[in-house]
Amino acid sequence: MEPRNATRAFKALLRRSKLAEMRFHDLRHGFATLLLVQGTSPRVVMEMLGHSQISLTMNTNSHVIPAMQREAATKLESLLKRGGEVERSG
Repeated sequence: MEPRNATRAFKALLRRSKLAEMRFHDLRHGFATLLLVQGTSPRVVMEMLGHSQISLTMNTNSHVIPAMQREAATKLESLLKRGGEVERSG
């Protein structure tokens, strides 16, 4: 498929679905963002996107970092409140 035709088909789909206009490439960014927000390891996301360096992945998705930091702080607080007792699965 010609890239130009893929873009046209994507734009038509957005219009039919009454979704906001975006670039086809924005799907890639959304994919990475959703994975990071769900707690997927940044290294795994980096590999899935084909980035050569983790810094590229994290810099591109830097808006996700504050939420990840809050989550880490909450987990640490919970651990400290339990007196350092680590929950183990399985």
